[in-house]
Amino acid sequence: MTYRAPVRDLAFTLQAVADMPQLEATGAYPDYDAEVAGAVLEAAGQFSEEVLAPLNRIGDQKGATYANGAVTAAPGFADAYRQFAAGGWTGLAAPAHAGGQGLPKALELAAFETVHAANMAFGLCPMLSQAAIEALEQVGTEAQKAKYLGKLVSGEWTGAMVLTEPGAGSDLGALTATATPNGDGTYALNGQKIFITWGDHDAVDNILHLVLARLPDAPAGPKGISLFLAPKFEVADDGALGDRNSFRPVGVEHKLGIHASPTCVMAYEGARAELVGQPNQGLAHMFVMMNAARLAVGVEGVGIAERAYQQALAYALDRRQGRSVWTGEAGAPIFDHPDVRRMLAVMKAKITAARGICLSTAVAADMARVAADAEDRKRWKAREDLLTPIAKAWSTDVGCEVASLGVQVHGGMGFIEETGAAQHYRDARIAPIYEGTNGIQAMDLVGRKLSMDGGEAARAVIAEMKDTLAQLPRLYAGKPVERFAAAIEAVEDATLWLLDRKADPDAVADVLAAADAYLKLMGDVIGGWMVAKGALAAKARLDAGDGDPAWLQGKLDLYEIYAANVLGHVSSRLAAVGQGGEVLQRMSVDALAG
Repeated sequence: MTYRAPVRDLAFTLQAVADMPQLEATGAYPDYDAEVAGAVLEAAGQFSEEVLAPLNRIGDQKGATYANGAVTAAPGFADAYRQFAAGGWTGLAAPAHAGGQGLPKALELAAFETVHAANMAFGLCPMLSQAAIEALEQVGTEAQKAKYLGKLVSGEWTGAMVLTEPGAGSDLGALTATATPNGDGTYALNGQKIFITWGDHDAVDNILHLVLARLPDAPAGPKGISLFLAPKFEVADDGALGDRNSFRPVGVEHKLGIHASPTCVMAYEGARAELVGQPNQGLAHMFVMMNAARLAVGVEGVGIAERAYQQALAYALDRRQGRSVWTGEAGAPIFDHPDVRRMLAVMKAKITAARGICLSTAVAADMARVAADAEDRKRWKAREDLLTPIAKAWSTDVGCEVASLGVQVHGGMGFIEETGAAQHYRDARIAPIYEGTNGIQAMDLVGRKLSMDGGEAARAVIAEMKDTLAQLPRLYAGKPVERFAAAIEAVEDATLWLLDRKADPDAVADVLAAADAYLKLMGDVIGGWMVAKGALAAKARLDAGDGDPAWLQGKLDLYEIYAANVLGHVSSRLAAVGQGGEVLQRMSVDALAG
């Protein structure tokens, strides 16, 4: 199955749904306009289609390999990465002073959707470099920026995020890796780390590891973690590479999917490192990198969903079986079976919603940096914080759901590896686990993000959804409007209930028991908002005679599909929000063992 980058959908989402014109109006990105965005997306799509997509299958079959203390990238990946770096793709949104292009993060993420769709295992490598760029830009010293930032931005070197240990998964406060002062301003890192994505490979000359570890006098728990930078090869002040540092891979994990992405077990044996940021503030510093990665992982979910959808659609048009209920044709494409077309329509609608959520979150992040007024920057930052866990969790769940439906559309052939549908399903499954599992995203949403401003960010989103709702009767009558109205009311009720329960110190279990259902409810309804905004914009273009009428009408029809198949079920989400913690407490081991 040949991948085609959805450039038209991406450009439409940026301009009509994610409100890029609002960002453009700030003047903070003088080199950006819709024409530039279109050119970037076209070029990214072409590279993804022609260079990355053809490597996806062989990457899955052959994978990255480990031997004699070194990792070799899957066949063709090292050369593809060098082409990627030469094209300047790592530095799209990086600052100009470090050699980047200084374009909006939202455009970068839109471009990277095509990378993740074409070859998710490949996309993880530059994605982590971009997260490292953000961390160094925010908390690195001027000397560290001068030495390392340019090489990351150019793609000559790559970055790795080094957190997890065998005994410390999501609970980073339990990590035991140590950093002992060497007496010359550097530190000796010791310990073992696991699940280090692209922690070692042969595509570049140097890899910069950003590592969490403890200083000798550090307090216990998460308040005693510091962040360190350890290059694979030491770097002189003039940028020349020196001796190999004292860390190495001791193996790669054998995984369900993303076989071409080397997931390394790393051993640090007195590795020479620099402190990044302040002592014992490593967790806060790492969250700069992690939050960037969380949104990028949400885009991964959109990308793998898009790839699975395209393959399913192509198969449905090609596979002939049975009689069409619409044309009466015998031996018709299975696309003409209502249930198959329903699955494809739901897949497309959910991709559209997830794409809108992710790119709107990115625009909020850009606005939080560049809005002229401090109060506006604060408001946009609150929106970014609120939407990030939703973008990460809901979109990666969509990736799994759509990839699963893709297998279903193929029928028995989807369960056969040769068709490729199974790979998308296997690859998609890691994204809900990455960068804090989706359950952790839900706890972050209800535990911190919802109430950190007294609920104002959520109320602002609800108010804007109501504004969109008020415009829908121009397009639809009856159920499509009623379902959105009921969905917004459900979000409002759930939000007020959670804010009330959070005020009660004895209701912690109720809040956490509601977390997953609340995040999914928010994702469902905000996703509907995104699809509705797209429908309204499409109608305006139709009325103006601007664009392909059939394609634009499809945007209006997608909203009806979404309203019936997603918004029509929000009552079950609301019920789950209010279930409370007591019933879960009663579900003892004996009760669950059966």
